[in-house]
Amino acid sequence: MLFYKVSVSFHRDYIKVKDDLIEVGVMAKPQKGEANAEIIKKIAKHFQVSRSAVKLVSGEKSRNKIVQISQTG
Repeated sequence: MLFYKVSVSFHRDYIKVKDDLIEVGVMAKPQKGEANAEIIKKIAKHFQVSRSAVKLVSGEKSRNKIVQISQTG
């Protein structure tokens, strides 16, 4: 399992990974979990794992989050 800090920017569309930090830009609005769903989708695509392998550990309502990525999921 890998843990990453995630920094979120809104109204942008990108993903950058450096060491244990992921910077991600999302277009979805931060309401009803839409932005979190987009973040999980982008991270899963970047690491080539299923969405279920990416789990939001903390920061559900924050721009700064921690995610856990399972290599097997």
